[in-house]
Amino acid sequence: MTFETVLPLSSDQPVFTEFHGQPAPTSYWTPQFIIFKKFCDISFLLLALPIIICTSIVLLILNPIFNPGPLFFRQTRMGMGGKAIWLWKFRTMTVSSVKLRAHDAPVEHARIHSLGKFLRQFRIDELPNFFNVLKGEMSLVGPRPEAWEHAIEFLGDVPFYRDRFRVLPGITGLAQVRGGYADDPGATRRKARMDHIYVARSCTKMDFYIIYKTFSVLATGFGAK
Repeated sequence: MTFETVLPLSSDQPVFTEFHGQPAPTSYWTPQFIIFKKFCDISFLLLALPIIICTSIVLLILNPIFNPGPLFFRQTRMGMGGKAIWLWKFRTMTVSSVKLRAHDAPVEHARIHSLGKFLRQFRIDELPNFFNVLKGEMSLVGPRPEAWEHAIEFLGDVPFYRDRFRVLPGITGLAQVRGGYADDPGATRRKARMDHIYVARSCTKMDFYIIYKTFSVLATGFGAK
């Protein structure tokens, strides 16, 4: 299976180790909450793997017609502690020589093909994110990992943005179920506030709420771009 790559990883990329002396969330996470998160990660991973395989087979058949090019798309994102990770997705846009849009640029809707629009509306393109969960780089619930160069820009300009790197990034999160896709400065600031709330108040009840709301988002296509 082929994939499109954006922003190759480099061994000299920085990793944040200090967060202004604030304790890591695991210092106040209860053992029950930690077990609950691990249980959710493993359970949803096991459920997702056969769906990913079946979807890959279908897309391998449909892509030559609707979406010629690689099946997968991977991009360098900023994970916990500022560590660079590959994020895996099903490709939904036509291949472009411009590997990354500017952090304040709108979504390139003209590059999203009809099949890709369907995949994005119901978040099917995000299913390969579970590869990152399998590697321990992501969790089911947490702040969505940002494109590396965008995260560098936001770190200096967006209040509360640094807090998100105290936890594993997630496939779904509070900002996604409450605010949808963030593609402008105002939405990015709102997303950062939501991520700050999650990091500061994360608990079993909140994760339950986010997982429950995620199914509503999947059913309605809320916030898709």
